Amino acid sequence: MNGDEKKYVEEAFLSNWIAPVGPHIDAFESEFASYLGVKGAVAVSSGTAAIHLALSLLEIGRGDKVFCSTLTFVASANPILYLGGEPIFIDSDYESWNMSPIALERALIDANNRNDLPKAVIVVHLYGQNAKMDEIMCLCRQYEIPVIEDSAESLGSLYKGIKSGSMGELGIFSFNGNKIITTSGGGMLVSNQKKFLEKAKFLASQAKDVASYYQHSQMGYNYRMSNILAGVGRAQLKVLEERIFLRRNVFRLYKKALETINGVSFMPEYTGSESTRWLTVLLIDKEICERSAAEMVESFNNHAIEARAVWKPLHLQPLFKGTQYYSHLPGKHVAEDLFKQGICLPSGSNLSLNDQKTVIEHFRQCVNHSFGQEAVI
Repeated sequence: MNGDEKKYVEEAFLSNWIAPVGPHIDAFESEFASYLGVKGAVAVSSGTAAIHLALSLLEIGRGDKVFCSTLTFVASANPILYLGGEPIFIDSDYESWNMSPIALERALIDANNRNDLPKAVIVVHLYGQNAKMDEIMCLCRQYEIPVIEDSAESLGSLYKGIKSGSMGELGIFSFNGNKIITTSGGGMLVSNQKKFLEKAKFLASQAKDVASYYQHSQMGYNYRMSNILAGVGRAQLKVLEERIFLRRNVFRLYKKALETINGVSFMPEYTGSESTRWLTVLLIDKEICERSAAEMVESFNNHAIEARAVWKPLHLQPLFKGTQYYSHLPGKHVAEDLFKQGICLPSGSNLSLNDQKTVIEHFRQCVNHSFGQEAVI
């Protein structure tokens, strides 16, 4: 928290706007849309709710195919199941760690030959970095397939100077407690299409028809954000650029201290992409370092340092067993490699220098590098 949250929350209480309607919601949506450079935004209860709404707006139904990045959290794909759709997972590439345009093209060609194209593509921007949107958008336009940008982890990142989440037909964001800004729980759906924005607000408010009584012609959802949480979001949005600076600085210090270790490499920032470094993520080559990523994570956690594995690809999850999946190249499974070798280091905006030194020193000890020496960063 930066301090201004209390002021906005008190305003909500004093004005008695507590429910999921009120001036803070309107202002948060307007300020958020202005920051992204989009026509409008709809504040909702979670990023998952935003994906569910986005798919509903595109009329995804039973049996409809939806392509989705495989290297992501399960929330990116669960809403496909909510609607009875069928996810098809697309591998990553090594340059961005995000959806591989090569795999996507192969999947689209196969689907077109079967006369069974997907009704949407969900592109996830992972760990604060954008996918290769020029290539992906070009392919999807060729087949007239709408794109949903899952920017839950990438608020504030840039792709060729354009804000993440503003390039597809629909974009979604999360304000969960671990995100770069938070409302404790919440999300946002954005679009440049007025019809989507109006329909999203309608569906997110239980799809109440215009009438002098409660009438419902469509199934809706209870997905609107509360006015109190929107006030928290307004305060958080003011410090977003500062948070990005701090996260990128955390990454810079980790990289300076650890990049000289043989077998260690960091998530790249490819030409045209400017990552927020929401998380600092690196790969460790077990053959060189003699420790696997899993062993490193276990050691960190045993020493009260919260490190985590990279997302387990969705096509490997028991929930999606048997689901169709396209690798980056035949026999080349990039997301699986990243999962086996990847480690997410503590990366909070308020991470102290001493705590970061502790992480670095333990990392070095784990790989028998400069054992016992203080980290110089």
